[in-house]
Amino acid sequence: MISNNASSKDNSSNVPNSTTKYRVLAIDIGGTNVKLLASGQKEMRKVPSGPTFTARDMVSKVKAAVKDWPYDVISIGYPGPVVQGRPISEPFNLSPGWVKFDFRKAFGKPVKVINDAAMQALGSYKKGRMLFLGLGTGLGSAMIVDGVLQPMELAHLPYKKGRTYEDYLGLRGLERLGQKKWQKNVFEAVAQLKQAVQADDVVLGGGNAKKLTALPAGVRLGSNDNAFLGGFRMWQDESVRHGIVRTAGSK
Repeated sequence: MISNNASSKDNSSNVPNSTTKYRVLAIDIGGTNVKLLASGQKEMRKVPSGPTFTARDMVSKVKAAVKDWPYDVISIGYPGPVVQGRPISEPFNLSPGWVKFDFRKAFGKPVKVINDAAMQALGSYKKGRMLFLGLGTGLGSAMIVDGVLQPMELAHLPYKKGRTYEDYLGLRGLERLGQKKWQKNVFEAVAQLKQAVQADDVVLGGGNAKKLTALPAGVRLGSNDNAFLGGFRMWQDESVRHGIVRTAGSK
């Protein structure tokens, strides 16, 4: 069972009347690309994002990219903190205007929104205390403890030399430091964070995780496909309550 430790309000009203599986469109929003996959489809699609990319741009480009895919409901992995199914701050690497945006109205479909790292963590989880770190344009983070999902915001915490974890582990760090020094900092930060949260399982995901030439002990490499699996689980797993933000054991 996977659940969360906060109460929920989401945009998933008027869900299609089905007791089986919904056809889900999973949207993984990143600072460079928005990646897309729907239930029953085999090939991921993507549209470019970037600093001028708005929520309205996302909706129009996603609709165009998947116009031939049938889907009933939508899961969105959002690159920032999400509370009660709604973004509470603007994305660091995209244009503003996301916090008050009505995704359900814009898509015309039931929508659930979750932090993007949390969505990938959902698809990566096996058991115990798992820490997920997403090495992409920025740095995503989430923790699942005995099936209870807790999104985290480690990216902009101070790390060293007046810079944040994201400054070292995100794309800017990779470009500034080069692959060898970047990887060294990934190893150091993973060891520090693993000890801090007492994780017995660490998953490194995100597009830049594949640039690692080795992995620290006790760490496994995630797959970006796990973000889509997490998005599907948001609607199809009965243990994942509306918006996956119910207290464990709640009804």
